[in-house]
Amino acid sequence: MMKTYNYPNPDQWSSLCERPSQELEEIDRIVSEVIQKVQKEGDKALEYYTKKWEGCSLATFEVTQVEMEEALPKVNESLKKAIQIAKSNIEKFHKSQLAREPKIETSTGVTCWRNAVPIEKVGLYIPGGTAPLFSTLLMLGIPAKVAGCSEIVVCTPPGKDGSIDPVILYTAKLLGIEKLFKIGGAQAIAALAYGTESIPAVFKIFGPGNQYVTKAKQKVQEIGVAIDMHAGPSEVLVIADESCNPGFVAADLLSQAEHGIDSQVVLVTTQEKIIEKVQAEIELQLPQLPRKAIAQKALEKSIAIVLPDMDSCFKFSNEYAPEHLIVASEKATNYTSLISNAGSVFLGNYSCESAGDYASGTNHTLPTNGFAKSYSGVSMDSFCKKITFQQLTAAGIQNLGPTIEILAEAEGLQAHKNAVTLRLKSLQK
Repeated sequence: MMKTYNYPNPDQWSSLCERPSQELEEIDRIVSEVIQKVQKEGDKALEYYTKKWEGCSLATFEVTQVEMEEALPKVNESLKKAIQIAKSNIEKFHKSQLAREPKIETSTGVTCWRNAVPIEKVGLYIPGGTAPLFSTLLMLGIPAKVAGCSEIVVCTPPGKDGSIDPVILYTAKLLGIEKLFKIGGAQAIAALAYGTESIPAVFKIFGPGNQYVTKAKQKVQEIGVAIDMHAGPSEVLVIADESCNPGFVAADLLSQAEHGIDSQVVLVTTQEKIIEKVQAEIELQLPQLPRKAIAQKALEKSIAIVLPDMDSCFKFSNEYAPEHLIVASEKATNYTSLISNAGSVFLGNYSCESAGDYASGTNHTLPTNGFAKSYSGVSMDSFCKKITFQQLTAAGIQNLGPTIEILAEAEGLQAHKNAVTLRLKSLQK
């Protein structure tokens, strides 16, 4: 089911870390066309693409308050309670990141500090497709609210009947999000970037999506609209030793595989028999899954690797730089110093990826496709700008001024030097 590689040499690792290639040229062409049409035609273009790809015609894109209210009784109480618990945990974790930085006196009379200022206008893209990802709305809407973003615009694709899943609407209502639009795909990203008659333009766009959404985000970044990160198909890498529970490991691999046929699933271990036990568990669990066909296709492109020791396992993981890293070991906490590249890490046999996906408190919007080598997942920092401040007193400019003059003159920037010299002369009077 998963292709197994026994003790591959390190010079083979880079090829094992490659993600499946996509038909990028055709995707690029389609997305470029969509962006240009939305930029020129606004809502008219959105109407065209909604009918073409979502299969519905809409009188208006914005979700009304009536629709929001009508959705509430359609969500069962146990789900509402679960969402509320998740909301509480996510808020707690993200609020803990709001610690104010201290003012630092770098020299006598010279004080420097940073203030976190919320990005005023943010756009949140919430995928629909095969499953309404209300959890993504929690993961993006909560930090946007906690940060204090003044305008939060949410776009999510409608169903063929023109409606939004009630649980998405309930979650938006719970978070206090008022601007919610029925629009999906690359056209939603273009609308958020350029603005249309209905949808306001934003300064930064967040959220996962299919390859068209991802390409659209990359393209609008070129015109100066910030995005959260470059994201592709979701992925998990599990490092398992002899103390793992093979049934748990199989469940973790399957929970990732059911995301989509292009999801990436990797198992790394020190013993061939662990792979055999996990494969056997997969064969038992897979037939019971409603999304077994999707999971099966993802597993066909997935790999299992045997390496000589745990140190090698972590070195391979750092080369792969997974979105999610699960350390399935009773000694998991002993290995944290070996981890340098991962989006989010799950330590021990009871720390399933599902916890981070939904309710533990950490954010599940994470870098994929190896970008965990240089990117972090979404956090409070993602929704803020860090503005630096400095204040020099008279004593401060007298103390530091001569140093600045020497440095400016060395670079041949006389006006920079004069800005200091004039101040120093004024203090000599």
